Amino acid sequence: MKIKFLTLHLFLICTFILSCSKQQEIKEEKKVENYTDLVYPWLDSSNSRWFFFNTATRPFGMVNLSPDTDLKGAWGSGYHYSSDTIRGFSHVHAWQLAGVSVMPVMDKDLSNTKDYYSPYSHDNEIVKPGYHKINLQRDDIDVELTSTLRVGFHKYIFKKEGKKQLVLNMGGQLGPSKISYGEVKSVDKNTISGQVVNAPTIRRPYATPIFFAIQFDKDITGLDSWVEDKSFENTKEVKGAESGILVSLADGESEVLMKVGISYVSSEQALLNINEELNHWDFEKVVSASFDEWNEHLGRIAVEGGTDEERRRFYTDLWHALQGRRTISDANGKYADFTSGELKVKQIPLDENGKPKFRHFNSDSFWGAQWTINTLWHLVYPEVTEEFVNSLLQYYKDGGLIPRGPSGGNYTYVMTGASATPFIVSAYQKGIKGFDINLAYEGLKKDHMSGGIMAKAGYEHKTSKGGGLDYYIDKGYVPWPIPEGEFGFHQDGPSLTMEYAYQDWTLAQLAKALNKEKDYKYFLKRSENYKNIYDATTGWARPKDVSGKWKTPYDPYEYAVAFNESNGAQATWFVPQDLDGLAKLMGGKEAAIKKLNEQFEEASKLGFTSGTSHAQETHEEYKRIPINYGNQPSIQTAFVFHKLGRPDLTQYWSRQVVNKVYTGLSPDFGYNGDEDQGLMGSLSVLLKTGIFQMTGGTEANPVYEIGSPIFEEINIKLNPDYYSGGTFTIKTINNSADNVYVKKASFKEQELTELLLKHSDITNGGELILEMGAKEEN
Repeated sequence: MKIKFLTLHLFLICTFILSCSKQQEIKEEKKVENYTDLVYPWLDSSNSRWFFFNTATRPFGMVNLSPDTDLKGAWGSGYHYSSDTIRGFSHVHAWQLAGVSVMPVMDKDLSNTKDYYSPYSHDNEIVKPGYHKINLQRDDIDVELTSTLRVGFHKYIFKKEGKKQLVLNMGGQLGPSKISYGEVKSVDKNTISGQVVNAPTIRRPYATPIFFAIQFDKDITGLDSWVEDKSFENTKEVKGAESGILVSLADGESEVLMKVGISYVSSEQALLNINEELNHWDFEKVVSASFDEWNEHLGRIAVEGGTDEERRRFYTDLWHALQGRRTISDANGKYADFTSGELKVKQIPLDENGKPKFRHFNSDSFWGAQWTINTLWHLVYPEVTEEFVNSLLQYYKDGGLIPRGPSGGNYTYVMTGASATPFIVSAYQKGIKGFDINLAYEGLKKDHMSGGIMAKAGYEHKTSKGGGLDYYIDKGYVPWPIPEGEFGFHQDGPSLTMEYAYQDWTLAQLAKALNKEKDYKYFLKRSENYKNIYDATTGWARPKDVSGKWKTPYDPYEYAVAFNESNGAQATWFVPQDLDGLAKLMGGKEAAIKKLNEQFEEASKLGFTSGTSHAQETHEEYKRIPINYGNQPSIQTAFVFHKLGRPDLTQYWSRQVVNKVYTGLSPDFGYNGDEDQGLMGSLSVLLKTGIFQMTGGTEANPVYEIGSPIFEEINIKLNPDYYSGGTFTIKTINNSADNVYVKKASFKEQELTELLLKHSDITNGGELILEMGAKEEN
């Protein structure tokens, strides 16, 4: 009896220990989730854009190091999955900027300065956030890449016997830029430094140098160079257009390590960046640190449930939301101010510890950010938002305008309107206030007035007429065409009118928050100007000339005729500030809902996008699509139903969009249009988590509309420096591909009467529970 009792006792103890051990294993598995392993970097890489594909980079890194298979043009360049040849490894893949292209080779001479490209295969390629490994088949060289924020780190394994060398090409077309000039000099037995100059483009009007310093862990035994058709042996320095250098390294081990620091200020600053960020030669340590940084950023949103592919796609989208826009200031806060057209070295303000208070940035436009990064960054990465706002204000201090898309310290006037306004207003309304709000308001108001950035059409550098702002202020709309002629891109009267009206509304909200009552009333009145280009006889936004005459004949499905990267059917719904008012113009909410639902039904036949790439938007088969989730102008439309009282249609159509547009893992598709530096990646994340902000989060204590999450549980870790709530959790019950409708919702155990939450609700933490189901039959 005692033996049986003892046996049972031992069995229970063992069972308990095993159970505890298993639970501990589960906890540890959750704790050490490696989000970088879930990212699929090849997504949509057959439709690449110069800045789209990046591997050896940190979040918003100055260095964006990756292989280049195609070199010509802003579109279709960089890394293309379908290409079979590596033409170099560039350290800058930014909007309108490129530079510092290198290539390891063996036993090369300068008889043919272009003969160094190499075939490669995906079979032995490893691609992860922060790391890339590839084999150059021509010379059988294994290449591994990683980086710090401002330094690229290379590891080469030369598998054959022979002279180990590196080509640095400083000429020719490199993505969006022609490299018009280069220079390099020997610094010491292990170091070279220099610069490459990006020639002006139609978008970036001034030549922009990128400085570099390159260090090897082996001695340099030879420097041969070329300038145009002439080659030179044993040179100490080379300068000129169409130039380059061939570095030969000492014999010895097959492994070669190389650091490449960059700066927009000077080669001395590039070397400083190396010394500050990478003062050792431990390659694996840097790889590990890069993985850790990416895991911390990606892990701020932890999702459970869904398929493995859905989870992998989610973290791939989130990864894209955190890159594309680049750091341009150095480790000590020095930066290049090019707003005047001349390089002026300036200093970011320092904190009490002598460290820069924020970074300076380069980016494409914030056009469309109101429905994407406004919500994602401000909630999940508020410290990033705060840095970007301070950077935008630094441009204002330097050049007199808050930009809508700066490049390397240059104004570019990319796209239209004052797209930074909703971004900054939303930040302030959400309690992100580590910037000078009075300076911000001063700059934003200037941008919205005559002579401000709103007055400039796309890439209108020397005048301020193409934006039609004076007509908008005087007549209440921007005419089409602009009577004075063409001054820039996107002089699309109805689109400009609607965009300005929304941005005016957001500025009015900031004026109200700052007790500027006169300004509040003024900009609020201007925000109603969208009504002046709505034609009740056709039921669409419609172009109107300077005399007030409607464009006749008018086809609302005609692409890019008076509408910016859209058609009239898509653009008509661009009234996020007053959808009730728009519905009234359409004959009431029911009529508006019916109209939009019919547009979605038609768009679903084409998968809600104009083909699978931005270039296909003008294709006859796709350009007449009434809703396009491959570009920004109509990406809010699924949530229009929510604002008009039909959240069920928002739930249905947003799930349909996710299932057809932002799904799957393939190099051949992914965003089915233009991902635009994190905008569409952010949108995909928001749709899948089921939260959205129609107004861009610009009103006081902004509202989030609740959609239809695809996961069983979503945990958003809040930054304690900005929000006190710890974690905001969304849980779904009975969620499935069919059960897309929210039947019941509760927050903090209190039932919600509307599918809405305030910003303060979310940032104070808590649990939102959504009971899902199929649509009931009527």
